[in-house]
Amino acid sequence: MLTDLPVPALRLDLDGDALAANWRMLDRWSGAARAGAAVKADAYGVGAHRVVPLLREAGCRDFFVAHWLEAAALVDLLDPRELAVLHGPLSDADCRFARESGVRPVINSLEQARRWLAQGGGWCDLMVDTGMNRLGVAMTDLADETLRGLQVDVLHSHLVASEDEAGPNEQQRRRWREACAIVPHQRAALANSGGIALGPDFHGDLTRPGLALYGGHPNAAFDGKIRQVVVPRAAVLQVRRIAAGETVGYNATFTAPRAMRVGTIAIGYADGYLRCWSSRGVFRNSEKPLPVLGRVSMDMVVIDLDAAPDLAEGDWVSADYALPEAAQTSGLSQYELLTGLGRRFQR
Repeated sequence: MLTDLPVPALRLDLDGDALAANWRMLDRWSGAARAGAAVKADAYGVGAHRVVPLLREAGCRDFFVAHWLEAAALVDLLDPRELAVLHGPLSDADCRFARESGVRPVINSLEQARRWLAQGGGWCDLMVDTGMNRLGVAMTDLADETLRGLQVDVLHSHLVASEDEAGPNEQQRRRWREACAIVPHQRAALANSGGIALGPDFHGDLTRPGLALYGGHPNAAFDGKIRQVVVPRAAVLQVRRIAAGETVGYNATFTAPRAMRVGTIAIGYADGYLRCWSSRGVFRNSEKPLPVLGRVSMDMVVIDLDAAPDLAEGDWVSADYALPEAAQTSGLSQYELLTGLGRRFQR
């Protein structure tokens, strides 16, 4: 039996203090409402098993995932009554799991409501569609008698463009308030990260930040207030010297303008460091910039080591990955930058 596991060549470093500080700031911004936390997609790729305990320690008591298997993986880390599943019950098995564990299903349709009630019902959340046309009970269905049988804890809706003050936010807010007046409930929630910045009219009793928890900036209101939470780091696999005129990587897209010292590092598009970073990304060692040279490969990237003459095989470099700037450089959304980080990162 193996006793010593190999040392990983990829790490995703998490700043737990920054994560907790971001949640506390968003909770303050939520005013009279309480901030929850979206921890779906493995906490946006950060690692839910690390994130949930840190957020609970900071004071968070409402958590949201998308899939039932995500909920099953987290029930030992919190009071299951603090956890809600956004996709709702698609089967009788989902309903049984919710009733046995205490996890709340988020009801998205009359069919889901009937399924939940047929399995015995109990506390649930309700999503109302106020304009997204994605998930949620239609406004025209709110008077249906089926919904009267639900014990609704949180009545939700979801903003289409919370980062855009000129978008349909006000129309959605009015519809959400209309829904709140029709359907009995304990609490109401509308605002995601960007919605929190829209002010108290959008806060209700509970907000659902996601991106901003993990270092994202939905709009300029978050600049200077949200801290970076994760940094991808990769080990140097090999160091070599190349002559002027030699090329680097697939399709020879980079030609050395001079004799150079370069390093191959253990990260690539299979890890979510996509080809859009080719000849555009930057890694760092002791704050020294180490630009990406040529194409990003599946498992490897070549970087310029001229600024770090002492860097050797087995040493570590950090990717420039502050989300707003990384999104602008890569063309990826801040959400994609986080959730695309692959399984080979030690979290």
